[in-house]
Amino acid sequence: MANRPSPILASEKTAAALLDMKPAEFRSLVQAGALPQPENIHGFQRWRVRELEAIASGDPLDGEFEA
Repeated sequence: MANRPSPILASEKTAAALLDMKPAEFRSLVQAGALPQPENIHGFQRWRVRELEAIASGDPLDGEFEA
């Protein structure tokens, strides 16, 4: 059985699911500045899984989020 790589980026739907939220709830918190803005990769918006995991663990992140 092949090892699947751990994702380093997540779509909005996946990022919301990682935090046990509906996409609309996740989007609202991003817009309010409570969650980080996505990375734009050639037109695709993706969130860093490492940052989402840190938020869920209550760990501080470097820098602040910009709304």
